[in-house]
Amino acid sequence: MGKRAKLKPLDISCTSTDCEKGLHCFKATKRMVDRNQGGTCRECGADLVDWKRVHRKDYRDSEYTIRMLEYELIRHHFWHVPIDLRATNHARRKGKIGMQAAIEKRIRSSVGVKTAFDGRQTPKEGNAIFYAQHATASCCRKCIEEWHNIPQDKALSEDDIKYLTALCSHYIAQRLPQLTEFGEKVPAMRNR
Repeated sequence: MGKRAKLKPLDISCTSTDCEKGLHCFKATKRMVDRNQGGTCRECGADLVDWKRVHRKDYRDSEYTIRMLEYELIRHHFWHVPIDLRATNHARRKGKIGMQAAIEKRIRSSVGVKTAFDGRQTPKEGNAIFYAQHATASCCRKCIEEWHNIPQDKALSEDDIKYLTALCSHYIAQRLPQLTEFGEKVPAMRNR
């Protein structure tokens, strides 16, 4: 098999929109906050999300939250982009149980407390957990505050950590259904 062509990275950010395709950005600008317009698309003004329902952080209602997350272009991207091979193999080695523990550890270390690197602490590839964090708005404290109503200057509570871990675990289960319970042996990739 020949060398694979590298995919060109998409020019996408947390504020990207494609409103004509139903993909928005709900990250409020300062002006929107001042005008009490938070929760609507910053580009077209679409008001699609029942924020009180999402902010309850009820995992039993997570299907609704996930549907709403997919209205945001950046979240939609991570729910549908192919997960890179290294990230997939890493998840296969860990299995469902190992990934659950790794997700909780990652949530605690990357977003559990306020960091000076907020907005840059979660890479966009290399680990399936990174994809999950972006897809579920648990990638940085700004996104967590916007989507999950947890203030940036407050450390995550145990309930917050369990909730974000559960959302990320749901992502992994949906996107990588082939994972075994306890992991499997997967040959290491050689640099090509």
